[in-house]
Amino acid sequence: MGVHDGDTITVYAGEGQPQIKVRLAGIDAPELKQAYGNAAKVALSDMVFGKPVELRNTSRDRYGRTVAAVIVDGATEVNPAMVRAGMAWHYKAYSKDAALAQAEQEARAAKRGLWQEGKPVAPWEFRKKPKKG
Repeated sequence: MGVHDGDTITVYAGEGQPQIKVRLAGIDAPELKQAYGNAAKVALSDMVFGKPVELRNTSRDRYGRTVAAVIVDGATEVNPAMVRAGMAWHYKAYSKDAALAQAEQEARAAKRGLWQEGKPVAPWEFRKKPKKG
């Protein structure tokens, strides 16, 4: 298992099987260069590293990644857990999932994770900014 950032992992399906790059469906975590970017990566790693994962409701994005709901140990739904912990936003542009919307409301109300900041910059807004250098 590899964890790239707060919303992308690589799953090793078994010996001789290809690795699968997976984007967690319906969420968007801070970019690594943003506030809480590294914290989100660590939080995701803590949830999934070394554990059996199941991918549900899979599709492909424009980058060829598998987009999926990630389930750990047959029970824990990682996508809403990341949002509830304040480590990711519900990515409303790509998801109408009520559980993710509720998880974000809970995190905002409790000021968890990135919601401790006054007005955190959403990753989709951060990506629009011109790159320096």
